[in-house]
Amino acid sequence: MNKPDNVTPLKIADAERALRHVFVRDLLLDAHIGVYKHELGSAQPIRVNVDLSVREALHGDALDNVVCYATVVERIKAIVDEGHLNLVETLAERIAAACLEDARVQMARVRVEKLAVIPEAASVGVEIERHRPRP
Repeated sequence: MNKPDNVTPLKIADAERALRHVFVRDLLLDAHIGVYKHELGSAQPIRVNVDLSVREALHGDALDNVVCYATVVERIKAIVDEGHLNLVETLAERIAAACLEDARVQMARVRVEKLAVIPEAASVGVEIERHRPRP
């Protein structure tokens, strides 16, 4: 089967550039998000996926020397818990910005999906990719 031309394989880890791929898959949360009347005042299920391109260092098997996926999850939960947002785009941008606060993170790809909005669809949402500005 031929791959569509508009699909790029996910290649984040890169030995030549000393990059590792840190990820969070299918984080299920309830979020207060949406602009429509039926979305206001109650939480709805969302799924968050994050892919980070992280500059490698000699980590010496110490947690403090790596980007910890548990810390990434806690930051996502804290952003969701801050309160109502109108747009999944805003949530994705805030998650990406939080990830890029760690100087080791070179790129953040964030996908936020609403799971119960369109009955005929498994999910709807947005995916963004943000890079650390070059000095």
